Amino acid sequence: MTRTTPSRRRLLALVPAAALVLGLTACGSSGGSDGGGSDPAKALDTPTTLTFWTWAPNLDKTVALFEQKYPKIKINLVNAGQSATEYTKLQTAIKAGSGGPDVAQIEYFALPEFAMSKRLVDLKEYGAAGLESKFTPSAWSQVAIHDGVYAVPQDTGPMAMFYNKKLLDQLGIEPPKTWAEFEAAAVRIKASDPKRFIASIDPSDAGGLDSLLWQAGGRPFQQKDATSVSVNLQDPGARKVSELWTSLVGRKLVDPAPGWTNEWWQSMNTGQYAMWITGAWAPGNIASTIPDTAKDWRAAPVPQWTAGDAVSAENGGSAVAVPSTSKNKAAAAAFAIWLNSDPEATRSLNRNGLFPATTELLNDPAFLDQPLDSLGGQKANQVFADSSSKVGKGWQYLPYQVYANSVFKDTVGQTFGTGIDAGLGAWQKRIVEYGTQQGFKVTTP
Repeated sequence: MTRTTPSRRRLLALVPAAALVLGLTACGSSGGSDGGGSDPAKALDTPTTLTFWTWAPNLDKTVALFEQKYPKIKINLVNAGQSATEYTKLQTAIKAGSGGPDVAQIEYFALPEFAMSKRLVDLKEYGAAGLESKFTPSAWSQVAIHDGVYAVPQDTGPMAMFYNKKLLDQLGIEPPKTWAEFEAAAVRIKASDPKRFIASIDPSDAGGLDSLLWQAGGRPFQQKDATSVSVNLQDPGARKVSELWTSLVGRKLVDPAPGWTNEWWQSMNTGQYAMWITGAWAPGNIASTIPDTAKDWRAAPVPQWTAGDAVSAENGGSAVAVPSTSKNKAAAAAFAIWLNSDPEATRSLNRNGLFPATTELLNDPAFLDQPLDSLGGQKANQVFADSSSKVGKGWQYLPYQVYANSVFKDTVGQTFGTGIDAGLGAWQKRIVEYGTQQGFKVTTP
C-alpha cells in the first residue's frame, strides 16, 4: 500500500470499454520491446500470453471477461504469494531478467520501492495519465509517484469501525463517534466481562498502526525526491495515537494479540472482541470466517479525534503494475488499465471482494444501496464510500517501506502496553539507519 497527493484532477469523460483502446492508442508513444510496440490497440490484436501475478481470489472470472473482449490475448494467472513473499520473488525475477510476470499486483506501500528503482514501466507512455479522474484521489496518489504513473489502482481500504451490534445493544452502548467515546465504551465493555476487550491491536501489523497515524493527521514518511526522504514518528498525530493506545492496552481494554489466527477469529465470533478498526474490504472475511455471527456485525465511521470532524484514512489496497522486464509491455499495460477502469471489470472485481478505487462505482446508487448480507443487510457501502471521500491528503510511504514494515514487530510491537512512543522511536532509528545504508539522504526532526 504507498503515496503522493496529486495537485490536479483531469476532467476526463468516462469512456466505455470499446473506446478504451482508442484512448490508449492516442496517448501512446513509439518504442517498447513487445510485438505491438507502444501501440496498445495493435498489441491487443496480436496473439500474446500475459503472465499475471496476483493473490486476489476469483480473479479468473474477471479475466474471462477480458479474454472474451480480446480473444487474441490469453492471461496466465499465477498466485505468487502475498506481500513480502511475492515481492521477494518479483525482485529476484527482475534482477535476473527472466522468470517474472508481465503484470503484477502490488500493494500501495510497496509500490514506491519498485517504481523508484526503475523496476516498473511508467504507464504514462501507454495513456495511463488520462485515467486520473476515474479514481479516488487517495488511490491515484499512491500510483502517481513523482512525475510518473507506475500502476493502475485496483482496490482500496477506507477505514471503518466494525462492531458487534448485538453485544453493544445488550450493553446499551452506542457506536462511538470519537476516540474519547471509544475509550469510554472500552471501560464499559471490560466492566461487563473481564475477558472482553473493545478491540485488539496486532503487534506485528505496521499497516494497522500506519492507518491510525494517517487518520490522526500524522505524516511520518515523506519522499522529497528520488534520493531524499524524511522520517518523523514523533509528530503530533503519532503522539496522539501512542498515548491513547498505550493507555488502552495498559489497562487491558484492548488486547495486543496477533490478528487472523484461529484464536483471534474465535474471539471475534464469541464477542470477546466488540469492534474491529480496519478497511472496507473486511465484510467478506467476516462472512466467510465467522458465518454464524456475521449477521451481528455492522459498520460505522471510524472515531474522530475531534467531535464533528470527518477524517478517514486507508487500510490496505493494491494496484496493478507492469514490471520493466515484461516482453509484452503494451499488451500488459492495456490489460492493467482495462482490468481496473472498465466498468464491467470493476463491478466484477467488487463482486469478488475487492473494494473499488473507481469513482464511478463509488457513486453508483446500485452499489451504495446494496444490502450486505455479511453485515445483517446493512447498506454498509454508504459508510465505506463516505469514508473513501474523506481520506486525509498527503500520506506517503518510504521507498523502502517493505523493510520498514519488516522491523515493526521488533520495535513498536515490543512496546504495546508499556509505551508505544518508545517503540516508535526505536522504529524510526532502524528506518533511518537502513535508509542511510541504502544511499538515501534521510532527515529527521
